[in-house]
Amino acid sequence: MSVLQALEEKLSKMPAPMRLKDLIRNIRAARTAADERAVIQKELAIIRNSFREEDNTYRCRNVAKLLYINMLGYPAHFGQLECLKLIASPRFTDKRIGYLGATLLLDERHDVHLLITNSMKNDMEHNTQYIVGLSLSCFGSICSPEMSRDLAGEVEKLLKSSNAYVKKKAALCGVRIIRKVPELMEMFIPAVRSLLNDKNHGVQLTAVVLITEMCSRSPETLLHFRKIVPNLVRILKNLIMSGYSPEHDVSGVSDPFLQVKILRLLRLLGKSDMDCSEAMNDILAQVATNTETSKNVGNAILYETVLCIMDIKSESGLRVLAINILGRFLLNNDKNIRYVALNTLLRVVQSDMNAVQRHRSTIVDCLKDPDVSIKRRAVELCFALINGNNVRSMVKELIFFLDKADPEFKAYTSSNIISTCERHAPNKRWHIDTMMRVLTGAGNYVPEDSVASLIQNISESSSLHGYIVQQLYKGLKEDISQQPLAQVASWCMGEYGDLLVGGAIEEEEPVQVSEDEALDLLESVIQSTSASQVTKEYVLQAILKISARFTHSAERIKKMAAPYTQSLDTELQQRSVEFTALVTSHDNMRPGLLERMPPMERKDEKQVNGDMNGESEDRKPMKPPSVQHESKGLLELLETPGAPMPNAGLSLSPTHNQKTEPSSSGGELLDLLDTLDLSGPAPAVPGFQPLAPMPSQPAPVNIMDALGTLEPMVAQPQADLLGGLVNNISGPSIPSVIAVENPTLKIEFAFERESPDKVAILLRATNPTLNPVTSFLFQAAVPKTFQLELMTPSGDLVPPNNSGAVTQTIKVTNPSRQAMRMRYKLAYTVLGNTSQEQGEVNNFPPAMFS
Repeated sequence: MSVLQALEEKLSKMPAPMRLKDLIRNIRAARTAADERAVIQKELAIIRNSFREEDNTYRCRNVAKLLYINMLGYPAHFGQLECLKLIASPRFTDKRIGYLGATLLLDERHDVHLLITNSMKNDMEHNTQYIVGLSLSCFGSICSPEMSRDLAGEVEKLLKSSNAYVKKKAALCGVRIIRKVPELMEMFIPAVRSLLNDKNHGVQLTAVVLITEMCSRSPETLLHFRKIVPNLVRILKNLIMSGYSPEHDVSGVSDPFLQVKILRLLRLLGKSDMDCSEAMNDILAQVATNTETSKNVGNAILYETVLCIMDIKSESGLRVLAINILGRFLLNNDKNIRYVALNTLLRVVQSDMNAVQRHRSTIVDCLKDPDVSIKRRAVELCFALINGNNVRSMVKELIFFLDKADPEFKAYTSSNIISTCERHAPNKRWHIDTMMRVLTGAGNYVPEDSVASLIQNISESSSLHGYIVQQLYKGLKEDISQQPLAQVASWCMGEYGDLLVGGAIEEEEPVQVSEDEALDLLESVIQSTSASQVTKEYVLQAILKISARFTHSAERIKKMAAPYTQSLDTELQQRSVEFTALVTSHDNMRPGLLERMPPMERKDEKQVNGDMNGESEDRKPMKPPSVQHESKGLLELLETPGAPMPNAGLSLSPTHNQKTEPSSSGGELLDLLDTLDLSGPAPAVPGFQPLAPMPSQPAPVNIMDALGTLEPMVAQPQADLLGGLVNNISGPSIPSVIAVENPTLKIEFAFERESPDKVAILLRATNPTLNPVTSFLFQAAVPKTFQLELMTPSGDLVPPNNSGAVTQTIKVTNPSRQAMRMRYKLAYTVLGNTSQEQGEVNNFPPAMFS
């Protein structure tokens, strides 16, 4: 007997492979993960051996088991070719498992899928609809651009089939083809319109999905399909008015899936088009009033209706109806529906403020919801709703929320309450009372910039200094562990300590405080183990300034300051040593040096809508500590070997003495300018203005520098954003351009000609997102033949929802009248995440220097 005959006889005696249900039973019976792996490895070995021996009888069963093993997370790539063999089989059962295996084991990154293109094409031409359906289903899952081009013609033919089962699958394949190869879109346009008239809801649904995909990718196709709005309105009306149909009914609503898809398409077609919007106003009103709200399917339809109404040019009454629907959603017991309502109201609050205001009480109630996501959206919406009319009641509710809020909410809420009060405070007394309430409610979560902002507001409120210092004294006496409160109170006691001990208050009964009591409190704060280094600096500075206010405590103040002459902290040591030298050698100068600070002036003011007191907003939520280092890095970026550094006009805080060391390389500058043409001959005038830095934002006045040995910094003259632009040089007008646009920021350039070779660029940065953009910094560089000057920007915070803007003037001189090019470097922070990007602006108008 030959070896081959012996092998065949042995194989004929082998038992049939295990069935799928038996394999599942064995796997589930495994007690440990190791037992499960043993069962699977044994079965995989049997399957591999069967594939190797070309066992056609049980190939289908083995591939089915392999797919189940793959779904458990075990590798099964060796079964790909076996799937192709099953697809090529004439039997339907084999094709079914083969196409399922191809869908699970293959994707467009595998080269193997090219081998099944011919089999799929043949199956698309098969007489049996189910085999055609298998081929279309697999194609819709794994097709690549190459396969799309090869089989797009067959899919387009199947769209014209009389079989609804085939047409709806072909339409979904068309969606996949358009996503992979958008240029093939045109071949589907003639066939898809007829699908809307089909009586089968599945065909209508897939047709709407296909049209939506085409309209979202091509503005020309969108204009073409606006003609079908009446057809869509008719279909939607039939769905609403039709009676009960068991085939399409879902919880008492007729085919909600088709209704949602049609509403989504109507929103796309009606956006920015008055005629289409008018055609769908009536049907949207019917959907909004006739849809059942007790079931989730009805809420889904109403939500899509609201989105459609708010996106198109709908009537004002219809928009109010949409807002009222969202108000009803806020009363729903389902947390997901409440979250969706808050999220949508946050998007539309700027365009329909009055309608949203009617639901203010319901929104405020959401602050008490235990769900963190709902509370976060409710807080954001509450701040968006605040105006001059409701600021008292809304801030009161937000302070109640602040008292009980989780730590993750305290910083955001306190910072926004402070900035909101700056814009809408009805009077100074209420403003100061609210700020002190925030200090005690948020505790150590109050951001540092909010402390500086509050000190500045206190400085400006000269008539309330006595009241403020007494209230802060009482608050600090109750709790010295809250660092922001300790810092503000220490500053006020240092500046207005004479008012504290004098008790000259008209509004309230004066609190009798002696000099020793005030110094005892400051001494307990500076010696507290919970005091931060910054707080100790504030307190020491206050103690030193009090020496010019208190007449009977000079010796005690000297003793309190003496220990810090040997402090390890250089700031504390410097202040103490300087004070000792001042008292010892120049005591006659002490009253003048330590006199009360004048009211701090606000620089770079920007007007804010709703500011009742005519005050400007200095809203800077939580600047990250890396900002000053970036400013220092900017100086290094400007330096070039062998050339003096241009005057950057950069004002860094002298609290900690910093020196800008020359950079050893201009790598960052080269990176910023590497794509500009700098190879031309240098002009006779001073040739190169490498990078005009933005003067830093004027930091809040640091009270620690009152005794500083540094020479006082001369303030740079602030650039008037309209200065020099009034008397424009006559010439052709220069159109504005969009210089930078990303999902977070949009920066536009407007132009004003100052002279034939000098143009002022007015930069305007807006923020379309829901979160404020902070630490905004724009830098620019131009070729050697240009001269560039960046003026001080209006701020570094870009408000959300396009509710405000940061502006900045850039002056460009172009003696040689060359085409304008600019490289930029952009830095900003969103929700604590700092982003940087750089690029080139090359779309300047040709008429800029003509």
